[in-house]
Amino acid sequence: MPRANGRRRGRRAASRPVLFAAGCGLAVAIAGIASGGATWGTGYDITKFLVEGHRGELWLFPAKFTAALASTLSGAPGGIFAPSLAVGAGFGNLLTPIFPGSPAGAVVMMGMVGYLVGVVRAPLTAVIMLIEATAAGGVILPLFATALIADWASAQICPTRLYHGLSRRMVPAARSGDA
Repeated sequence: MPRANGRRRGRRAASRPVLFAAGCGLAVAIAGIASGGATWGTGYDITKFLVEGHRGELWLFPAKFTAALASTLSGAPGGIFAPSLAVGAGFGNLLTPIFPGSPAGAVVMMGMVGYLVGVVRAPLTAVIMLIEATAAGGVILPLFATALIADWASAQICPTRLYHGLSRRMVPAARSGDA
């Protein structure tokens, strides 16, 4: 029954795309105002702050997640990598109290790679991108372990990798006679 409700809501949103996008924009605005603007934009500043080992507010993850989800659902053009890294940084920040003996920046990086891999299902790309961006080669093995776990968990929910699924929409299906 939940799947039928989801389809019904999806059809309702598709029947009024401008109204739906406006509702998503309102959700982004509310999250931004409630967070003092911390959820608006790419999140580079707050992500850098957290990766450097500073403690952020624990509400950052749910606020940035809500804003990124609403932005994506609205259908407006936007990115995947920067918002995913910012949401992942917020998630890692949320986990830092659980690992008090670990460097906060390393835990934040684990959250970043885990969330990004969960979204795009590209573990090698995510780890290399994060190592290149932070020059933190000392955490490469924990990042790879996190990435592999996140890829496995994401595959349990959706076996199709994001870019493979998106490419199927762009490339017409091959006719049965083509070889």
